[in-house]
Amino acid sequence: MTQPLHLPTSIDETVKLLKSAGYVSDRPLATVLFLALTMERPLFLEGEAGVGKTEIAKVLATSLGRRLVRLQCYEGLDVASAVYEWNYAAQMMAIRLAEAAGTVDREQLEHDIFSERYLLRRPLLQALEGDTAGPPVLLIDELDRADEAFEAFLLEVLADSQVTVPELGTIRAERPPIVIITSNRTREIHDALKRRCLYHWVDYPTAVRELAILKAKVPQAPARLSKEVVAFVQALRREEVFKVPGVAETLDWATALVELDAVALDPAIVSDTLGVLLKYQDDIQKLQGSKVKEMLDAVHADLRAAE
Repeated sequence: MTQPLHLPTSIDETVKLLKSAGYVSDRPLATVLFLALTMERPLFLEGEAGVGKTEIAKVLATSLGRRLVRLQCYEGLDVASAVYEWNYAAQMMAIRLAEAAGTVDREQLEHDIFSERYLLRRPLLQALEGDTAGPPVLLIDELDRADEAFEAFLLEVLADSQVTVPELGTIRAERPPIVIITSNRTREIHDALKRRCLYHWVDYPTAVRELAILKAKVPQAPARLSKEVVAFVQALRREEVFKVPGVAETLDWATALVELDAVALDPAIVSDTLGVLLKYQDDIQKLQGSKVKEMLDAVHADLRAAE
């Protein structure tokens, strides 16, 4: 039997827990995560795409040895996809077999076909199931992509760790799951849902923290290249582009540059690999030509001054 790993008992332990799974956290994030675990409250993480919100849930599940249950939200998401639905094909088969046998007790048949045997558990219901390793980590990812009406379905789960199935009654978790909700803030989430959560805005990391993340995730990158990559991305985030690169793009770019055997940045290699860092043609065009050299010169000057 798998023994459940203990939850962190302090903020410092929370930082170490995340670091053990390769996540470089700042103290405010570690603090709100520690409180969410201690108080058994859902944690609502908001921020731009690519800053590491989803990764927090994955790392938490890995470091605690818990099962990760992920609900990826999208427009049109409903109860059948998120909570439960009945196995209609199996139910119809059971009805036809009973009719063929010629001994149909309608009340008993109705009771049988609406039993848990025919219930298909979707992520929200799966997260309420017990586990020897401890309550699972429930990741409700990109909630802002779902319709506003879907938020109402979440209130019962978040407030009472339970789901009501009309044919079966209320299914309640013995212990509440660890709930992480993420949003890219493409729309506002209703206050009723936010009130049930602790909140944290996940911002772009500082240069020092981003360099630590890069070293942890792409350790094969040369030291000079790592510093230049971080400095260039930090400078790029101050430019007027449609979509600034997140940490995910920084790591992808560093990995791509390593694959190209780069040891430092120069205008040619930056221009050739902008498609890894930026995802819109208008943004790429803004940086073509002298703009890349201008930014690189400034980055190199800043790095020399910091030495």
